[in-house]
Amino acid sequence: MKKFLVAIVFLSFATTSCTTNPITGRKQLTLVSEDALQQQAVTEYRSFLSQNKVVNASVNKDAEMVKRVGNRIAKAITAFYTEKGLGDVLEGYQWEFNLVQSPEVNAWCMPGGKVVVYTGLLGVTQNEAALAVVMGHEITHAVAGHGRERISQALAAQGLEIAGNIFTANNPKVNQIFNSVYAPGAQVAVLLPNSRKQEYEADHYGLLFSSMAGYNPREAIPFWERMAALKQGQQGPEIFSTHPLDEKRIQALRGYVEEALQYYKPVSNK
Repeated sequence: MKKFLVAIVFLSFATTSCTTNPITGRKQLTLVSEDALQQQAVTEYRSFLSQNKVVNASVNKDAEMVKRVGNRIAKAITAFYTEKGLGDVLEGYQWEFNLVQSPEVNAWCMPGGKVVVYTGLLGVTQNEAALAVVMGHEITHAVAGHGRERISQALAAQGLEIAGNIFTANNPKVNQIFNSVYAPGAQVAVLLPNSRKQEYEADHYGLLFSSMAGYNPREAIPFWERMAALKQGQQGPEIFSTHPLDEKRIQALRGYVEEALQYYKPVSNK
């Protein structure tokens, strides 16, 4: 009977804690505030940058490109949300874009627009438009509240009693949960199927945003084909991955590209 009552309370709380994402239309569990996550992101971002080699954009063309691409996408997203009457979604965002020296083929974005691109990724993107595809994808994870959703899932999995104060007090579980979702400490998602759903959303809307910023969405297909070739067939079954299988991702992207072309207006790099 006790377990039954706990289940009822959990379901009731989870239902009342769900919000509908205004862009994707999907319901998301939201047990923590965006403001709390942004505050934690600033702390973790500063710590990460202090412990890694940040490439100076004033003397390095690649680092300058990362900032240029990021700022264009941020401007496009801001205009899109404002036009939709959703400017408050980006409240508190203070965009930062940094290139970090590392062979890792990766990029990520924390809440509030804190972005890192690793130099190892540039050998695969090969051009600015493909870089925009990746950065649009990662930024979408942040603006679509994917991290907040996954942290909420982690809180729910560990017990609702900690949800009320974990991000408002000096609680040692804060870093553990935050870094279980966001890079650089992120590993496997709490709930794999939801994570893959988020990946498709990030592919979709990230491509729209990078296109709005003036980058050719057609570069998405050859980029992901290069990523697939890089793995040399080593990707395991989809059930064990937070990301979609490459062939499924590319198939979905073909449809996203056609939609994104409607928003694409080339811009000069000058």
